[in-house]
Amino acid sequence: MSLGATGTPRVMSPRKRSSRTAEKPGERLASYRRMRDFTATPEPSGEAAAPSPDGARRFVVQRHRARALHYDLRFEIDGVLVSWAVPKGPTLDPSARRLAVHVEDHPLEYADFEGVIPSGEYGGGDVIVWDRGTWEPAKTDDPARAVAEGELHAEVHGEKLHGRLVLVRTDATQGDPGDRKEQWMLLHKNDESAVKGWDPEEHPRSVLTGRTNDEVKADPDRRWHSARPADEAAEDVTGPAPLAEDDDVLAALDELPPAGGTWSVHGRDLAVTNLDKVLFPGRDGEDPVTKREFLRYTARIAPVLVPYLEGRALNLHRYPNGADTKGFWHKELPSHAPSWLARWENPLAEDDETQTYLVADEPAALVWAANFGALEWHPWTSRVEAPECPSYALFDLDPGEATSWDEVVLLAKLHRTAFERLEVRSQAKVTGSRGIQVWVPIASGPTFDDTRAWVEQVSRTIGKLVPDLVSWKWQKADRSGRARLDYTQNAINKTLVAPYSTRPRPGAPVSVPIGWHELDDPDLRPDRWTIRTVFDRIAERGDPFRGALVHDQELPDFR
Repeated sequence: MSLGATGTPRVMSPRKRSSRTAEKPGERLASYRRMRDFTATPEPSGEAAAPSPDGARRFVVQRHRARALHYDLRFEIDGVLVSWAVPKGPTLDPSARRLAVHVEDHPLEYADFEGVIPSGEYGGGDVIVWDRGTWEPAKTDDPARAVAEGELHAEVHGEKLHGRLVLVRTDATQGDPGDRKEQWMLLHKNDESAVKGWDPEEHPRSVLTGRTNDEVKADPDRRWHSARPADEAAEDVTGPAPLAEDDDVLAALDELPPAGGTWSVHGRDLAVTNLDKVLFPGRDGEDPVTKREFLRYTARIAPVLVPYLEGRALNLHRYPNGADTKGFWHKELPSHAPSWLARWENPLAEDDETQTYLVADEPAALVWAANFGALEWHPWTSRVEAPECPSYALFDLDPGEATSWDEVVLLAKLHRTAFERLEVRSQAKVTGSRGIQVWVPIASGPTFDDTRAWVEQVSRTIGKLVPDLVSWKWQKADRSGRARLDYTQNAINKTLVAPYSTRPRPGAPVSVPIGWHELDDPDLRPDRWTIRTVFDRIAERGDPFRGALVHDQELPDFR
């Protein structure tokens, strides 16, 4: 292959049309299926492939980290996804020329595949749906013939890619003898969608879930072990689901009188009291939230939340008379607490400090804390077996009195970009109040001094970009209403509110984990979800915070 006068790749040796373009989709997928063991890989087999109901042709680009990073570019043609592996990825830059290796056709259902292919399987690695959309063939009404003859023009309408892509076959091949694969050249035409210098690596998130490859790799519901027998290969680490709304345990709570009584929940008998007491004022014309409803929420969410609390001392922010009264911190486990509650004796405590902390190692422990009047739950950043060793680096985007929500989102987007550049996996959540917080899970090793210094470096670098929005003053009164990027929470016994904890505000809003892509949602608000709406979100989206439970990262040097 060579370049013509206009810079367009030119086919040097036209080839005979491939016979596989005349095959049925099932026959064309024979190579794909032969390469995979579907008892061990979560990839689709193609048995249920179906064309788009509206007749539009689909295309997808998957960012795939196997033996080497590459992008898989796939076009729907005649009932399959005709596919090319593009090592450097597609681009909008009209001056770029990309190698594209023609690989086996894939089933249509692969267009939505995002997950981890087990190590040892063909293509083992993590996959995200980097882009997707529709396309139309240009210069032909028979794209299969165009592929067979070595030149495909595609007008794409994706979320990242737009405009005219051109694929041209060269004379080169690669691969082992007997399995040689055609090398093609991919380019973007110099049209109105072209962008000089556009780099796909600057846009690393999935259009399907907003996650990066690292986040997908860490997502517990996508972990597979091909070394195990096929029927044991999948490791279910998705975590327990919330208690069902119609569970008999909740019906038993509803039947208790206003004064309370004994409630058997999550395998424990609890003495619950004052069930009709209002704990949260209503908002937007809604009814207030009673203690009965709060306990119901806690019992439902506890199976989801406990993995973030287990093995950690828990600080309780109590409002026994309701969220519209003054609350107080309660750390010492009271002497009247049930004997079955897990607890931790702090060996670092001075005589005048808290000696014994609650450790919510089971769902019933959290329900006990809720009945005790704790409307907020704050787990330690370190575990009880190593209290001086943090397992998270924490970022607290704390808005000032004059900080708008749009400005909070801007600050969060700057953090998102920083984490992408640093290649750090991070988990964000709205606070349920006014801000956004970020947890960065880390492997054991750094001290609190280390994490605090690292977070401060990142925060101050971001703050320099928007100096009018950020203050570094300690006292709120000295900040002139500006936001604080609070790195000081990275200290022993300093905490941020737990995911899915309520906040002491009208309507019982909840601190809810979000995907980073949700910062682009115009409907996002810091208190968008309450105890009455959060379960619908979990049913739809699952728990996007689960990656915070995978502590395998080392903090990169920040210069």
